[in-house]
Parts: sequence; structure tokens; C-alpha cells
Amino acid sequence: MTRHDVAIVGGGIMGSAVACFLKRLSRACDVVVIEPDRTYAFASTPRASGGARRQFSCPENIAMSTFSIPFIERAGEELAVDGEPAHVDWRQGGYLFIVGPGHVDILRANADVQQAHGVLADWLDADGLHARFPSMNLDGIAAGVHTPEDGWCDPSGLLQAFRRKARSLGVAYRDDRVVGVDHDARAARGVRLQSGASIAADHVVNAAGAWAKEIAAMVGMPLPVEPLRRFEHYFETPNAIEPLPYVKDMARLAFRPEGRGYSGGLVDRDEARGFNFDVDHGWFERVVWPALAHRFPAFEACRCERTWSGLYEQNELDGNPVIGNWAGRLDNFHVVAGFSGHGMMHAPAAGRAIAELIVHGRFETIDLARLSYRRIADNAPYPERGIV
Repeated sequence: MTRHDVAIVGGGIMGSAVACFLKRLSRACDVVVIEPDRTYAFASTPRASGGARRQFSCPENIAMSTFSIPFIERAGEELAVDGEPAHVDWRQGGYLFIVGPGHVDILRANADVQQAHGVLADWLDADGLHARFPSMNLDGIAAGVHTPEDGWCDPSGLLQAFRRKARSLGVAYRDDRVVGVDHDARAARGVRLQSGASIAADHVVNAAGAWAKEIAAMVGMPLPVEPLRRFEHYFETPNAIEPLPYVKDMARLAFRPEGRGYSGGLVDRDEARGFNFDVDHGWFERVVWPALAHRFPAFEACRCERTWSGLYEQNELDGNPVIGNWAGRLDNFHVVAGFSGHGMMHAPAAGRAIAELIVHGRFETIDLARLSYRRIADNAPYPERGIV
């Protein structure tokens, strides 16, 4: 058995962000990250779109984005190792949410909250949308909100940058799988590994993403996080379109520019939950292409070049993440999971929050109490309003 101050279950972007911020807050903190697949072949982040936005209704999510987006913009220096800058390919292309008449009030209320928290959020009526994005078909669209300081990055690049930075700070990465969490009635004591080894720890962090429910069950913690398959597509069109931001609509169509083409998809919330990575190559033509061509006629001639699958770690209670410890039960067992598609964009803030909780015993920078496990235990949803 080996001993560490903190054992982090999951070495993806969330676990690696927690590790980085732990070492920033306490260089003496002895941290080990247990990750079964260093290639991250099935991790959610490398299969994601890389979007990062401030367009939320919950102040906590806005605050996390307000910290995380500038951090990602500065990732070259923030996550540099030995003078070598990190490469995350940040692009400040903006975000655009568009809605029909029935959702204008929700969008307006969300924009008011965003603006009250310092977000540059431009309200656009139909005329404003047409003036700024003339290629858009406004049939059924009444208004939009454009946040020009939002954007996207290379999600795999950001994950690897966090991992390299954590290792450079002295974090140990162990290629193994957690098969049990040792605990008694008061605290988690450590983890057992598939290799037969054991690790004792003063704190255990569940950053297992789509597998977080399985890790939580090892200590008897009910966690409503389920894997939800989604498809991402890369497609191109020969037709000219003005520069577009990351576009999201009420039908859950979401896409952004990527190189010579575009990357995006349309999530099926009715998809059966489970660890399914099979690719439905007909999904684009049946569902995504008609939605694209309707909203932007220039995509009538588009061609899908590649489709891949990935998993959301879907919080079935309210779609918001669980960030915090199991207060009053196992105070040293922490969860940072259930981001429901928003993990990469909030990883810097969430990683810092868990590090603060471990090192200082409280959230110091952003009060995330409403995103804690308490609402899960109380069955008290705290959802986002409008488009998520």
C-alpha cells in the first residue's frame, strides 16, 4: 500500500484540472491520479466540440465560465511546461443562441442575468439577426443573444495540457483502474486497484466522468449521472457563408466553424443511456442535415466527411454538475461530475473549486454550494433555464 494526501479517480480533463489546482494551492500536497487509459480513447473531452460560453442562467455557471474562458485563452502560458507553451488553439468566435417567439422571455431573462454578471451579451431581434448573419433563415426565429467573447478550442489539446502541467508539478499518474473505495462510516480511506495494489488517501476525488456513478456506488452514494451517447460531425459546404459563431437553437442543433468546414451535431435526449460508442452513420442525413439546411440554406449542398460518438456525463436530476463533498457522511469523498456536456468549458473553475474545498475546507473564489451534493440528497433540482 502507498499513501497520498489526495487520490483522484479519473485522469481526464476534470481530474487533471483538480490535480493542477491542488498543486497551485499547496505545492506540498501529495497527489496521485488513477487513470485506466492514458490514450483517452473513450474519454468525453477528446470527442467533444470544445465550446466555451457564458450563456447560462445560473449565476454559478456564469461565474465558472467567467473564470474558465480567460484561463483557456491564456492556457499557452497558464499551462506551459519548462517554457514550452501549451497548444489549445483558442478561437474567440462567439456564441449565438436563437429562439422562436415562445422562448423570447426566457432568453431575455437569461441575457439580463448574464449582463448583470458582466457578460458582453448582445440582444438581437429578427432585424438585428438578419443584419449580422444574412445567410440565416429566420423562419420561426424571433430573437437571439450573441456573446462575442465566447469561443472554442481544441479539447484534446486542453486535456493534454492539463495532464502535462500536473505531471510537471509533481502529480503522479498511475495507469490502473479503481475497483473499490475503502471507507468506514465516517470517511473514505483510500482506493483499491485492478492490479491488486491499494492506495491510502486523506481525500478521494471522484472525477470519473461518465463512469462517476459507478465510483460513487463504491461508497454507497447515489449519484444520478448516466452516460448519454452523442454524435459529432465534421461537414463542409461549397457555398459561401459569412463568418459564423457557435450557433445553438431550440431544436438542439449546435455547430461551429472548424477549418475549411464545420463541426457540430444535434443531441438526442431520448437516447438510451449506456456505454454505447457505436456510430449511426445515417444520423447526419436523417436529422442533422435537414436542421442545418432549414436554418442556413447554404448547407443544402453540405457533405458530412466524418462522424464520431462520445458520451455526456448526464446529470438526470437537473443537467447541472455536482461539485463538492458528501457533507455529513463522508466529508473527504468529493465529486466533480455530471457536467452534462459542459465539462471542458468549466474544468478550470471546477478544478479550482475542488482544490479549495480540500486545501481550505470551503469554496473561496466562487460559492458553488447550490451545485453541491446536497441538492441530490434532497431531490431538489437546480436546473438551467432555456437552451443548454
